[in-house]
Parts: sequence; C-alpha cells; structure tokens
Amino acid sequence: MVLKSKNLIAVFTALFLLLLGIQAYFIYKAYQLKEKEIFRTVQKQLTNYTDELEDKGLRKTRTDDALQHIFILYNNKEISKKEFLDFFDKNRAQKENDFSKYVDGKFKKEGYKIAVKIEYLSIVFVPRHTNLIDNPIILYETKNKVKHPGILSTGRWETSYTSTSDSKIKKDNTFLVRSRASLEILNIKTIVFKNLALLILCCLAILISVLMLYVFTVKNLAKQQKQVEILHTVVDNISHEFKTPIATLKIASKSLKKNLNAETLPLIDRQITRLENLMLQLHKDESENETEETQPSDWNLFIEDLTFTYPEVQFMLKNEIAHQLPFDKNLMETIIKNLCENSVKYGSSVVKIDLSDLQKSIKIKISDNGLGIEKKELKNIFEKFYRIQSDNIHNTKGLGLGLYFVQKIVSQYNGKTEVTSELKKGTTFRIQIPYEN
Repeated sequence: MVLKSKNLIAVFTALFLLLLGIQAYFIYKAYQLKEKEIFRTVQKQLTNYTDELEDKGLRKTRTDDALQHIFILYNNKEISKKEFLDFFDKNRAQKENDFSKYVDGKFKKEGYKIAVKIEYLSIVFVPRHTNLIDNPIILYETKNKVKHPGILSTGRWETSYTSTSDSKIKKDNTFLVRSRASLEILNIKTIVFKNLALLILCCLAILISVLMLYVFTVKNLAKQQKQVEILHTVVDNISHEFKTPIATLKIASKSLKKNLNAETLPLIDRQITRLENLMLQLHKDESENETEETQPSDWNLFIEDLTFTYPEVQFMLKNEIAHQLPFDKNLMETIIKNLCENSVKYGSSVVKIDLSDLQKSIKIKISDNGLGIEKKELKNIFEKFYRIQSDNIHNTKGLGLGLYFVQKIVSQYNGKTEVTSELKKGTTFRIQIPYEN
C-alpha cells in the first residue's frame, strides 16, 4: 500500500512537471509569435516614412544636393572632420521633434513606445574605395533612444557628381552609401503580456487546478495510510494482549483435565472476561460499556493469574492501595502483566511488585533478578517492535510491543517511567501515574 502510494505520487509529480513544462513552452512560443507580429506591424507602417526621410535631399538625382556637396568637401579635405559631423548633428537636432511627434502619434492609439534611428554605416568614395567615416553617423533619431535595435530596413545606393576643372579635366565624385534604419519597441514586453493575459490566466488556472488535485490526492493517501497504521497498531496490540489469556486458559484447561480446583474456575472466568474486553476494543463503536475502574483486589488478581501461568517464577506482591482508582482496569492489567512477563522472558526467577498510593498518584515498582539491560539499550526499549539484541540475534520470542504499550498507557495518563538496570543482576521499572479523587 505504502509502495503503491509512493509510486503514484512519483508519477503524479512527473506528470505535473511535464504539464508545467508544456505550458511554459506554449506561453513562450505564443509570446515570441505575438512579439514578431507587433514588430512586423510597426515595421510595415514606418518603412515608407523612413525611406522618405532618407530620400529628402539624399538621392543622386539632384546635382545641387547639399549632402553630395558636403561629401565632396570632406573628401577633398576642404572641411574638418568636426565640421563634417556637425552638419549631421545639426540636421538630426532640427528633425528630432518632428520625427518623434510623427512616430509617437502614429502608434498613440496602440500605446506603443517606439524608438527609431536612421544611420549611415559607411560612405565610400568609389574612385579610390576609401571610407569617409570610422563609425556610423546618426542621420535621424527619435527622443526615445534605441538600445536593443531590431532592423527596420537597410539600404545601399550611390550618389554621383561630375565636375570639370579649368583645364577641362572631368572629375568623378561618386559615393556609395550604406544606410540602416533601426527600430525598438521599448514597452514590447508589457504590450505582449497584456495581449496574452487571458491565455496566461487560463494556463495558470489549469496548473492550479491540477496542483490542488495533486495536493488533495496526497492528503487523501496520507490519511488512508494513517488509518492503515492505526489499524496495524490496534491489531498488534490486541494480538499481543491475546497471548497471555490464551496461554493461561490452556494451562487451566490442562489443570481441569487432571483435577477440579476451586481457584481454576475464577481464573478462567477472568481470562474469558479479559478476552471479551480485548475484543470490545476492536468494536468500540458498537460497544456502550463504560470503562471499568480498578479495584484494590484487582491488583492481587493480576498477580494470581501470572503465578498460575508461570509457576516456576516467584511473584512477590506488596499492595498498599486500599481504594478504587480512576484507571481503566484493562490498561492497568496490561502494565503489570507486560512488565512481569518481560522479566520472566529475560530469565528472572523472582519478580517483586510494589504498589503504593502517594495522594493523587500511584507508584508501581517492578524489580527482577534477570539478565539486566545494557545502558546503550535503555533508551530504545520503549520503541515499537524494538527487541534487545545480542550479536544481532534476538534471544527471546516476541514482537517487541510489550514495553511500547506500557509506555503508551503511562503517557496516556500523563505519567512518568524510569528504568534502572545492571547486567546479570536485574532491572527495575518505576512508574508514577497521577489521578484526581
């Protein structure tokens, strides 16, 4: 059951992670497609305008072209590099406001924040194949600056002018210009996420629903597992408790076959009653019986049963309890008999039981002359299924539940348990349980 639960959880986890990965990949691809779609739309609307800007006074068809003239002056070294660059800076500054207003107005409705830049990448003087510029020159740019450009368009064209000197020598002034228009949508992520908001919400809703189903399943499995563990504990408890009355009844049965004894019949009655009480623990919901409190004489009967079951062991009882106590009789019997049987199991021939009433608490002291317990074992003896080992071999039969049930009952009544032991000399258990009159 536990293994199947773990396998189911592992499969569920793997499938959830796979679904998470698919959803993330799907959203990522949808984001890329939407981003490209928006970029193409903006690019299409701006391309014609940027081409017009480049054409304004920049084409080779006009012989009195100011741009052609400035190229020639700079190529002939009639103006300095600073003057040459200042020409473009001044031109850019004059056009920046109009350029920005046009771009912003074009996409105001969509809410796009756009940056555009038109620049010359190279200006090559064709006859000598020399480049007039070392770095790109910005021709036009919006107030919003391009940081991560996407290419809007590129261009390559010639501008030429032929002049004749006084000596009637023709001079070819042809320049090959490479230009680039760059575009960046500064708030593209915000725009895309707004467009994909519904899709993202739906994906999140699916993931959360699956996760909630996963959590519900895990909790349900944990609850079922806990119920199974409780059932196992009850079965272990009852099966362990059945052992003593059954063994006692077997001995009583053999005794009856030999001779009828006045003490045997009450003993059989007590063991049958104990078996009935144990059976009732399995059907608590069907039973309306109230808890039977412990009478002063019950302690003596507990020991009498042990004496009958283990005639070779001397049980010495000192009972100072003179009134009824508000403890479940069956639970008290379990404490006494489990501790005494544990002593017998580990080689005791004499077991002393001292019972005393200390005003609002009882004290149970059980000591024996058995094999004793090593100090390193003392901290583990109350654990479920734990049994003292010697060279990794269990020397006694049992499930390792007796002392576990003793500690559980004592804890149920908010009591305390102390153990002292000495190898080959014996062990002493001291239990103190509080109560109210």
